[in-house]
Amino acid sequence: MVQDASGAVVPTANGGASRDKKLGFFGRIALFFRQVIAELRKVVTPTRKELVKYTLVVLGFVIVMMALVYGLDMAFSWLTTQVFGVPGKTA
Repeated sequence: MVQDASGAVVPTANGGASRDKKLGFFGRIALFFRQVIAELRKVVTPTRKELVKYTLVVLGFVIVMMALVYGLDMAFSWLTTQVFGVPGKTA
């Protein structure tokens, strides 16, 4: 399927194949690298201000997650101590 000049989608004459012949092994590799380079040209480098903001957001998220994991670890440690008692002490 391809688009004509008016933007309507019409079927191709060769049954939907976009190329007359299939690419060989090295042709597929070359096509892959051409597509990679085309995608890399679309990448926009952030400004220094944006980069600092993104870095602070990531660091803030990491600190919050560390606090959450630490809090859960402390809670489960306390809970297991309450349920099973302190090891080594005999009553």
